[in-house]
Amino acid sequence: MCRLFAYIGKEPCLLEDVLVLPKHAISKQVNEHYLPEILHNHTHTTQEKREAEVRNKLLNVDGYGLSWYTRARSDFGECDGPRPCTYHSVRPPINDTNFKRICANTASCTLFAHIRAATGVTKVVETNNHPFEFGRHLFMHNGSVAHFGDIKREILNKISNESYNNIYGTTDTEHVAALYFTYLGDFQAEHSLEEMKVAMLKTLNDLNTMINKFVQNTRGSISEDERAEECASSLNLVTTDGKKLLCTRFRSHATQQPPSLYYSTKAGIRLNRKYPGDPDSPSVVNEKALKSADEHSRHVIVASEPSTYEVSEWKLIKKNYMLCVDDNIVVSEELIELDH
Repeated sequence: MCRLFAYIGKEPCLLEDVLVLPKHAISKQVNEHYLPEILHNHTHTTQEKREAEVRNKLLNVDGYGLSWYTRARSDFGECDGPRPCTYHSVRPPINDTNFKRICANTASCTLFAHIRAATGVTKVVETNNHPFEFGRHLFMHNGSVAHFGDIKREILNKISNESYNNIYGTTDTEHVAALYFTYLGDFQAEHSLEEMKVAMLKTLNDLNTMINKFVQNTRGSISEDERAEECASSLNLVTTDGKKLLCTRFRSHATQQPPSLYYSTKAGIRLNRKYPGDPDSPSVVNEKALKSADEHSRHVIVASEPSTYEVSEWKLIKKNYMLCVDDNIVVSEELIELDH
């Protein structure tokens, strides 16, 4: 499955500190997993661990992307507020010199990064790499939409012309994003967190309805267990407008778990060279720190896997919950309840 990383806060982070230097930075998450509460917990059954491994396979080698917000265009009077700048490549990030140069010299208060594991027959090309830009907004995904090829035409019939014209690739994610932004409205504008939540729930409801309808119409008399498996989608979706963030950890199956997704409101201190602490060792103190830990501003990190080894700093988002971060970087979790 794909791996993703999002940072939002009042404190700028240096991209190199969060994406490149840590031993378990997202750019290195192709060889092994670090999944506290999932794979490294002796209380989980063999079946639960097997399922977690299925949802988090090490197949994320099909390109990557990063997007960071900058006020450059706003400062020149071209727009209001920050806008995303995006870099995509099909090369492995750890061997991409341009990626390293960008990260070494770029800081931002809002950052998305994603390593892709292609699903279905979608091509490994830059236009299929996340994050996807829709005006001032970004969108990325870990998981897959069940029967996407079969319901794609129905999705296209629902999306607005503006959203349709912003689709450049062939992935299920970009089409899901277009559906979300159809419900959100003008994606050049800023919307409230409540409007973002409503649009996300409408999107999840639509996908769930379309998939169930297709399976019911084409599979005939199958058992309830088979039907549940046929309809199951994994939808870890993350979106931001540069000031607010919304993400879901969702799988449309009664018992199966979604791919991993964690959040932290503390790890950014270890992932910033201005402050004490070290991402790779909880006991190491950064003696070159310019500031104390309590000077670090509010921030939230959302990631498929923690990028620091201080387990207490990270919380696994519960299945079928939505994590909401407002423009004051206040965090809340809400249960996702879909129509039946």
